[in-house]
Amino acid sequence: MELALLEAKKAFANDEIPVGAIIVRDGRVVAKSCNENRAMKNPILHAEILAIVDASKKLNNERLTDCEIFVTKEPCAMCAGAIIHARIKRVVIATEDIKYGACGSVLTICGNKNLNHIPVIEFGLLRDEAATLLKKFFQKKRI
Repeated sequence: MELALLEAKKAFANDEIPVGAIIVRDGRVVAKSCNENRAMKNPILHAEILAIVDASKKLNNERLTDCEIFVTKEPCAMCAGAIIHARIKRVVIATEDIKYGACGSVLTICGNKNLNHIPVIEFGLLRDEAATLLKKFFQKKRI
């Protein structure tokens, strides 16, 4: 999660919502990314999507069944759907997203028993650090 936070800080420095994602397989980082949707004027370029695309290319497989994703903010519906489609086995989330979270906070896409894949979901690893970075970003926007 520390590496995901570094990615989130990179997004913050680029005036993006500070979200970072890391994909790990067998204890090794396969892919890492941060939000790029504002800079690239593309609404789907969230950290999770970019990391999934990169990991799939590197592993030459659209199925990431033996991978875990560490993300600093709870994935939205789009990203949660991508996690399900990629069959990522474990999702570790620093902090909840009480407006858009799709891993149990607002919606339940990751964890939905009606879907064909249910990843393990864990919240709270470095929660305070991730939440503080997000609050700082949005406070800066309100000034």
